Amino acid sequence: MILEEKSRDIGNFVVGRLLPVREKRQVGPFTFIDHMGPSLIGKDKYVDVDQHPHIGLSTLTYLFEGEIAHRDSTGAHQVITPGDVGFMTSGSGVTHTERTPQYLRGKAPHTLHGYQVWVALPKEKEEMSPRFDFIPKTDLPRWQENDLIFTLVAGEGYGKKSPLPVYSPLFMVDIKATKSTWLDLQGQLEGEIAVVVVKGKVTDDSNTVEAGQMLVSKTENECCLQLAADTQLLLFGGQPLPEPRYLFWNFVSSSRDRLKKASEDWKNKQFPKVPGDDTYIPVP
Repeated sequence: MILEEKSRDIGNFVVGRLLPVREKRQVGPFTFIDHMGPSLIGKDKYVDVDQHPHIGLSTLTYLFEGEIAHRDSTGAHQVITPGDVGFMTSGSGVTHTERTPQYLRGKAPHTLHGYQVWVALPKEKEEMSPRFDFIPKTDLPRWQENDLIFTLVAGEGYGKKSPLPVYSPLFMVDIKATKSTWLDLQGQLEGEIAVVVVKGKVTDDSNTVEAGQMLVSKTENECCLQLAADTQLLLFGGQPLPEPRYLFWNFVSSSRDRLKKASEDWKNKQFPKVPGDDTYIPVP
């Protein structure tokens, strides 16, 4: 299955949404994949996502270029730079903001490029206490095999484990091809597999998948792909959650009633707040 990015305007820049789509609602526990940029940031065009809520999921931010300052209602304040992993688990309810760091404003324009993904929590963890975890790029497993450079961003794969705490069996892997080569995934990853082409192109039998597209394997644990030189991929996936997940706005839950309650709680200003921030994005 080959899926195309769908553009979505989020204010000062456009993101490409790969998941969910009508043909595929989830890959493993991943329920939402947004491609940010590449966008030129500067000259009064900055990332300024005001205070908004989440429940029932973890948001993972992973950048190739640029920086984002994250603040949330747990008190966390962290600037995420290329290669780092910011991982906010909303559980019972959290609010956060995402902005261009103050020290980059008014400077020369720079490029922002990366991905933000949502990982649905297992049913028994949906109401856990919110938390924020940050893993610097230097702490992530990174290795080279022949003409491929691997970084294990989250979960388990290739006999390795990321230090990022996750709540169900999953994986997220960044792969770069220095030359034209083959990537054999069989036996290396467990569960459903989505292949996102960041740059370059991938060939699967007679199909070519290029930047801005996602290839979803129809069979678990098996996939062999030919990568062109200088191709970069992100692999997402893992074991599907046993219950369906419902989405409304920024909320994910195994219960439609819980989505309604979260919406009412946000309208009634009953969520925790980001310290020192009075901005508010209303429910659409």
